[in-house]
Amino acid sequence: LSHAAKMAQINPQPAQVGTWKITAYDQENFQGKRMEFATSCPSIVECSFDNVRSLKVESGAWFGYEHTNFCGQQFVLERGEYPRWEAWSGSNAYHVERLMSFRPISSASHKESKITLYEKENFMGQPWEVHDDYPSLQAMGWNNSEVGSMKIHCGAWVCYQYPGYRGYQYILESDHHGGDYKHWREWGSHAQTFQIQSVRRIQQ
Repeated sequence: LSHAAKMAQINPQPAQVGTWKITAYDQENFQGKRMEFATSCPSIVECSFDNVRSLKVESGAWFGYEHTNFCGQQFVLERGEYPRWEAWSGSNAYHVERLMSFRPISSASHKESKITLYEKENFMGQPWEVHDDYPSLQAMGWNNSEVGSMKIHCGAWVCYQYPGYRGYQYILESDHHGGDYKHWREWGSHAQTFQIQSVRRIQQ
């Protein structure tokens, strides 16, 4: 095994053993080469995989990324089994079969979840505080299809382009720069739009 592969199989912080565990397979339906991870993997290629085609999340919540080094389209990987790529990208409504890197979502372990949405960039315009899952922001009183900026006070959230948790998804954390997202381009390297119409909490 390469050094990266060996490091992926151990947790450098013994106190956290059991907090994070994901098992990746290079074939669909949990077949082929198998490797367990308890910490971030910036490149599945360094572990002698060409792609992740199925996986099991055994503990914790994780970010999955389309490209290496945590770039490209994001996917939230919560506890459960993902036998094919559609299982983690199906609600995204975009055809992305690649999953090349992943890392734990540390802020998903927060007991409470709270965000404030703002109409405009730099926390300007009408604010709206959110504590719960909303399959349609507009149906619950948000007057726009767009969000200019957000403050994530606690927890981790998935924000979706369309109602019903569909479209591009952005995973936003309270642990990221104090939870401040001043502009929609800060939502991720793959950010395509400031249109957000549904949000939900990520809970372990």
